[in-house]
Amino acid sequence: MELYYDPVKYQRLLGKLYSLTLTRPGISFSVSIVSQFLNSPCVNHWNAVVRILKYIKSAPGKRLVFTDKGHTNTIGYWDVDWVRDANDKQSSSGYCIFVGRNLISWKNKK
Repeated sequence: MELYYDPVKYQRLLGKLYSLTLTRPGISFSVSIVSQFLNSPCVNHWNAVVRILKYIKSAPGKRLVFTDKGHTNTIGYWDVDWVRDANDKQSSSGYCIFVGRNLISWKNKK
């Protein structure tokens, strides 16, 4: 694969995208995948980042919105996937916590 000509530009843009994942969890999986190639990004990885930016531009209203549903029940979910990705042979796990119907915390780890 052809390496991207400016890895610093790639790294800076991914840093900005990573901060957006706090309010736009829909892009977090894609950002985590392209973040795996910070040291030596290829042109294909750059093209994937451009697709993420196009998605963000096309969906400006898609963000986290907290609503009051009259209850404050706390619910948590946890999931583990053992070595499903054939490319890197690593496990992944994640959790999310809701108060009412509002997502307040989540994490995905490989």
